[in-house]
Amino acid sequence: MTEPTHRTAPGDTSGPDGTSGPGDTSGPDAAAGPFLVPSPKKAKAGRFWSGRRIPAALLAAAVLGGAGILLYDIAAVRADRPAMRWRRVTADRLAEWRLEEPWVLAAAAAVALLGLCLLVIAATPGLRALLPMRRDDPAVRAGLTRDAAALVLRDRAMEVPGVQSVRVRMRRRKVSVRARAHFRELDDVRTDLDGAVDAAIAELGLAKPPSPSVRVSRPPARKR
Repeated sequence: MTEPTHRTAPGDTSGPDGTSGPGDTSGPDAAAGPFLVPSPKKAKAGRFWSGRRIPAALLAAAVLGGAGILLYDIAAVRADRPAMRWRRVTADRLAEWRLEEPWVLAAAAAVALLGLCLLVIAATPGLRALLPMRRDDPAVRAGLTRDAAALVLRDRAMEVPGVQSVRVRMRRRKVSVRARAHFRELDDVRTDLDGAVDAAIAELGLAKPPSPSVRVSRPPARKR
């Protein structure tokens, strides 16, 4: 008698006894597998861009209103109607004013400064309070607020023995940690605090970890 042969369908990796082989992707752990392994291709984690809807809406409304009024007045003049009074008065004033007058120069400088501010707003990302995190998966993008990062660093610093109070100031490139120790030697506290802050910054998962600046001092003596 011939022994029955075990035939497998294309893509079937189960063995002759029905157990799953090493290439099996079925089962409860298969769905979680891709999410547990970081993607080898990391995307660039840039800063988040602010929508700036309010400045854009105000500028668009001002430009639209001014252009609409000016076009209406030009169309009225083309139709043999007198120009608006404000345009005639403005034309007469501009013909009398001189460019070297101080208030004219001040107005021109203010307008130029306003235009420069608008250009800076349009060319910069904004959202300085939101720190971008590492992008291990190109499809996922996350950020961490400065307040949340400072709170995490403060909690980690308070776990160091000897630390009485901590003040953390979080910036994009630098984090300032000011601690007060009420017992233990200051050098020992500073050494432990440096290690705790470095470990906490690494665990935040930021794309560009800030450089820490740690200072430890004694609390002020109370007056009797």
